[in-house]
Amino acid sequence: MAERPGSRHRSLYKLMGSPPWKEAFRQGCLERMRNSRDRLLNKYRQAGGSMSGGAQNTLLVQEVMEEEWNALRSVESWPQAWAQLEEPMDLAVLEEIQQELIDQEQRIISEYEKSLQFDEECLSVLLAEWEANSLICPVCTKYNLRIASGLVMCQCGLYIPSHSPEVTEEKLRACLEDSVNEHSAHCPHTPEFSVTEGTEEKSSLLMSCLACDTWAVIL
Repeated sequence: MAERPGSRHRSLYKLMGSPPWKEAFRQGCLERMRNSRDRLLNKYRQAGGSMSGGAQNTLLVQEVMEEEWNALRSVESWPQAWAQLEEPMDLAVLEEIQQELIDQEQRIISEYEKSLQFDEECLSVLLAEWEANSLICPVCTKYNLRIASGLVMCQCGLYIPSHSPEVTEEKLRACLEDSVNEHSAHCPHTPEFSVTEGTEEKSSLLMSCLACDTWAVIL
């Protein structure tokens, strides 16, 4: 039979000895904070991704404590638990639980920041690799090609309005590699690349080889 909502708290209240509300409230707050990770990180991002220490600067601790406090008070056996409270220890107990929540909140944020830093480092490495492996212009073999909005350009003067607006550096790189490999399969000489200066038609990138008298349109 499924356990009714609040039965866990009621069973704790029935235990004799230590104050029943303290551990129930503490565990409930910690569990509620763990389950509110997304809500906490949303608040953190809305706050600009920065916060200083101290209870007064927490993002979700007060809300979590108030929500769990109200949840406990709704339990049927709350009056019996309330009767067992010792007034002088109330503030100290609440501050102790509050500090645990502050520590947990800061751990969640710290883990999130480490995750962000790791993602940024991975992105930096990836961008560095892209930069190191940029597509060299096959015509001048000196500068990197730039591809934008269907245009293939190079500082050497190469300018080709692509016949395919979907052309990307990856696609052009693959096309060049395939063409060179296909040529190398039957000819040991290195092919040359040039641009046709079309008048009515768009310019094209050609690969040719004088040794084997072959040519191919790359783009």
